[in-house]
Amino acid sequence: MGRPKRNFLATANETINPPARLEEGHVIARIKKIEGNSLYDVELPSKEALLVELPPRFRSQIWIKRGSFVIVDTAAFAARNNKLDGQIANVIRDEKQWRKQPYWPKEFPKNPSFADDSREESVVGKMPPSDDPESPASS
Repeated sequence: MGRPKRNFLATANETINPPARLEEGHVIARIKKIEGNSLYDVELPSKEALLVELPPRFRSQIWIKRGSFVIVDTAAFAARNNKLDGQIANVIRDEKQWRKQPYWPKEFPKNPSFADDSREESVVGKMPPSDDPESPASS
């Protein structure tokens, strides 16, 4: 039998609202690569790469894709001598709300969904250029 829905809803509600401040040892990181078996390669604002683990409470409940953001607890595995550098403490789902917080790193700017390149003229809705040598556009 699966987990009760209330466990899923409690986990989902934790990830929506950002805290007033980050706890000691917590840092915002971007997912760079999914290593498998609940291991993720993340990039800190300082461009340092870490290997972190997804705790069991998030597994099979919240999906993390490459390029999304997480809160990493770097002190979780400090005492252990292994290849893991930290543990994911929270998954950032509502990025718009999190970006408004004062602790959001400036090294993670908002990427526009559409590149605004004002130098190039848009060709949407225009006729393709004519190859006819008699046309006035080619002379």
